[in-house]
Amino acid sequence: MTSRIGKPNTATDTALHERLAKDGNRHFVMVAGAGSGKTTSLVKALAQIECTQGASLRRNGQEVACITYTEVAVEEIRGDVGNDDLFHVSTIHSFLWTVIKPFQNNLREWVKGRLHEKIAEKQEKIDKPKTREATKARAAEDIVRYQDQLAEIDRVKNFRYGTGSDYTNGVLGHSDILRIGPAFIQDHTLMRSVLTRRFPVIFVDESQDTDPAFVEALRHVARETPRGFCLGFFGDPVQKIYMQGAGPIETEDGWETLEKPENFRCPQAVLRVINRIRAEDDGLEQTRGRREIVDGEEVPVEGTARVLILPADDQRQERLENARQWLADQDNDDGWLETEDESALRLLVLVHRMAAARLGFPDLYSALNDKSSEELSSGLIDGTAWVVRPFLSYIMPVALARQEGREFEIMRLLRKHSPQFQPETAAAADTAGFLNALRDEIAELVAMLQPGSGARIGDVVSFLAASNLFGLDERYAALVEKFAQIEEQVADPAPENAALRFMQCEASELWGYRKYIEKLSPFTTQQGIKGAEFEKVLVVVDDQEGRSNAFSYGKYFGVTPLSDTDQAHVDAGRDSVIGRTRRLFYVCCSRALSDLAVVIFAEDTAQMRDAITEKAFFEPDCINVFE
Repeated sequence: MTSRIGKPNTATDTALHERLAKDGNRHFVMVAGAGSGKTTSLVKALAQIECTQGASLRRNGQEVACITYTEVAVEEIRGDVGNDDLFHVSTIHSFLWTVIKPFQNNLREWVKGRLHEKIAEKQEKIDKPKTREATKARAAEDIVRYQDQLAEIDRVKNFRYGTGSDYTNGVLGHSDILRIGPAFIQDHTLMRSVLTRRFPVIFVDESQDTDPAFVEALRHVARETPRGFCLGFFGDPVQKIYMQGAGPIETEDGWETLEKPENFRCPQAVLRVINRIRAEDDGLEQTRGRREIVDGEEVPVEGTARVLILPADDQRQERLENARQWLADQDNDDGWLETEDESALRLLVLVHRMAAARLGFPDLYSALNDKSSEELSSGLIDGTAWVVRPFLSYIMPVALARQEGREFEIMRLLRKHSPQFQPETAAAADTAGFLNALRDEIAELVAMLQPGSGARIGDVVSFLAASNLFGLDERYAALVEKFAQIEEQVADPAPENAALRFMQCEASELWGYRKYIEKLSPFTTQQGIKGAEFEKVLVVVDDQEGRSNAFSYGKYFGVTPLSDTDQAHVDAGRDSVIGRTRRLFYVCCSRALSDLAVVIFAEDTAQMRDAITEKAFFEPDCINVFE
């Protein structure tokens, strides 16, 4: 265990530890605001379980499951608990696969049912009178492909978990696991019994962003098992920034809600701002704020929180640089001009078209953002879109490893992701010839990704599909065919051609996109920084560049009228663009360790100044207008 365990308990930590030591119903929900040390509370709770129940759990061959949202969070928590095999720390997908993997016959039947569903969906599209002929033709081709897959399913020996779906080769993708797991838990008593016997304690981190079906499945288990099983959710509904998240976790009879109000991160000026933002939501008043030692005494850090309102014209990049210079001059602090130290300054943007142009991926950005589907446009922001995931996860890492001479890393990635390294394929290959061919294929991949190669992303995908170098999502099969058939550049954006436009982009744009996603530039997406913290935070607000219906700062601040749909959602108490944008703004502002600046690009700067003043998040003398 790490030094987090040695930190003093807050009152909330103590209350949780007392609950975990009870014999009866121990289910709970912890609501922990930004900067409260939620992960510390989680790790201390794991330590408490080990201290009080570890010996008996080990004797029974049982584990404590700790489920979190990302691989980064998994590694952080594993770093805290060490290699102790009492704790099963994993993402949702990995946890669900651990639970459902033994049920191979059920998986086979599920896959058959899923293929029948897909066939029905495509047939429904064909039967609609207004469906275009080209769309009908593609749907008919898909039906044939799904029927062919159905004929092959009984020949699959075992199903395994991979990045993308490939049913005929026994591969279940991320979305499959998220469908199958909760359904199996809900529908099968045996599955629930197996789950609670192996994992008598389950903690879910970042519960507000966890898949609702998974949350409901666990709640089902908890209802059936009020004793001898402990289900705990750690999260913050006001930090729910993904559309698909569960949001607030409603408690049931015998459950307890524990609020952790402390904020150990933000200076006083920022703490006042985020408390005013939060007052419009759940009203949790965060306390304390960041402290520092001065002359041997602990004193609060005051910090700064300012708004800079700039004209929304075609000089945004220049105006943004001038704003950073103004802040540096005002504070006599060049930290506002930082470009490399990721802990010093972050520019948080919704979706930054200027950053895309500056980093060299404007066409890729346009393809997946402009009039694209919600799945692709939101997946572009955090790197989870199915079309980009293979490039970020293993294709580009392999190319980068080859450029840097890291041969062991190449082999590690290939063993994990290449069909050529599956036991049955590798065993049948001539070793020398196999390795020589592999070396040539990787060299060709690296060459295609180089600037000036003339290769398009579709050329790379087609090459990978033909060489079987990497396993790809089954949706790529139809996309490769479409890319080969359509030679002319598709210019007009539309949801149905977003993936094709992506395939038609220059392959070298992927490097700039990777730099953006991997936070190798000063720019970071507002959705991608939850859990992070920086000395200085500059939030860039520009609705024109976002072009998304999910968020609108104009509507949130009151300068853009709500649509009828927006108003209906607000009136009905449903999640709305107002709530989503408020939560995103709270997350962004609460990242600052010392100084916060919000740069707003506005069509009418005076109107925006009045709106920000009326919101009263910031002190009036901290609101600055530049023309």
